[in-house]
Amino acid sequence: MRRLIPLAAALLASACAVPGSPPVTIAKTAPDLALAGPSVTLAPDWWSAIGDPQLDRLVADALAGNPSLDAAAARVRQAEATLARQDAERRPDAALDVNVQGQRLSSNYIIPPPFAGTVRALGTGQAGLNWNLDLFGRQKAAIAGAAAQLQAAEYDRAAARLMLAGAVVQSYVELARAERQAAIAERTIATRQQSLGLVQVRERNRLASRIDMTAAQTRVSQAQLALVQAQGARALAADALAALAGRGGDYARALQPTRLAADAALPVPATLPADLLARRPDVAAAQARIAAAAAQRQVARRAFYPNINLSALVGLQAIGFGNFVDLSSGIAGGGAAIHLPLFDSGRRTAELRGATAAVDVATAQYNESVVAAARDAADSIARVQAADAARLRQREVVTGLAETNRLNGVRVQSGLSSRLDLVNTDIRLLEAELADANLAIDSLAARAQLATALGGGFALPTPATPLPATGAQDLSR
Repeated sequence: MRRLIPLAAALLASACAVPGSPPVTIAKTAPDLALAGPSVTLAPDWWSAIGDPQLDRLVADALAGNPSLDAAAARVRQAEATLARQDAERRPDAALDVNVQGQRLSSNYIIPPPFAGTVRALGTGQAGLNWNLDLFGRQKAAIAGAAAQLQAAEYDRAAARLMLAGAVVQSYVELARAERQAAIAERTIATRQQSLGLVQVRERNRLASRIDMTAAQTRVSQAQLALVQAQGARALAADALAALAGRGGDYARALQPTRLAADAALPVPATLPADLLARRPDVAAAQARIAAAAAQRQVARRAFYPNINLSALVGLQAIGFGNFVDLSSGIAGGGAAIHLPLFDSGRRTAELRGATAAVDVATAQYNESVVAAARDAADSIARVQAADAARLRQREVVTGLAETNRLNGVRVQSGLSSRLDLVNTDIRLLEAELADANLAIDSLAARAQLATALGGGFALPTPATPLPATGAQDLSR
């Protein structure tokens, strides 16, 4: 007997030996991406800073009626159910079984008289209890993985809400662009028609050629084309807003003219903020998936350890229905079952290698999302700065042309210039105003895109899912 004890201990040690294969991919951090700027805080309803109540209503309608958010919410409920199931696995499981059947009992078996050779009712009723002790934490790791997946699903829903709000704002900005282009196109048509009338007078007086007449008519047609294109662009933007809200054409046709504030009070940092990664829900979701993969790796590691189950039962067992309700027919039992893995041809080792690789995959995907988030924010800052600089120069152009137009008006009144010269100056001013309107919309669109890139008011809850100090390595190897 004493010789068997060392052998049993050796078998237990070999069964519990876990191959060492830690993850190798390291998660990127804020210093790795030179994120050191001051924090930028946005309100959850950051789009309200644009100052248009209709936009506020459109975003609210989209957040309430877009099908993509319904799918994201369903995935959260699915993750909640998975977590509840995993949590139930670590708790005792009770069941009641009752079985009654009629049977002719053998005369040549272990059944004694007077039951042998007769037809009797056999009854069994028992209540059982089973409990997996989870001494080595396998189920606890599975619960942690399910909790991390639930967290990732919640962050995915927040990211979907952020992207949807950003899409509504961008479509609304394009709606405003089309409206401004249409307004300037209408003014341009009137000015071009005025120019055409002056050319017609000159042509009748043989002061202009047929070529001049044709050119003036063509410019009127070009202005009319610009109006048609702007009206078409507005219709498309309105349809896009209706689709984002999960509505139809009547919703699009009911939209009122926009009232956007060109200089919206949306923050524009000079450099990328140090807390950018904590304010992006997509990054937070990728981080939670690292935690989920690490937990699944722990599940694979714990498969090398013994599994201990406790069971107990109490009930009744009798031959003959009348004896079934007799207390002397009672049965009871209890015990422990130990499952000790010894040899599986490398299956558990392969599963652990796969789970370790899954941690590396999740970490690599996290790094991709981190780099993409930093680039998205940096590009958005650059677009805002470029649009603001271009608009500043364009405002100078508009101011200069407006002054030129005023001086030409004075010259016309003094008889030093023709009315046609003044009309041509009006047209150049309208072209400059169109460019200024487009740059103003570009600046607003860039600011809205930057707000989305900065997380749009999202913030990690406290405490958030931590990353290991050395990256995405398994915390509990």
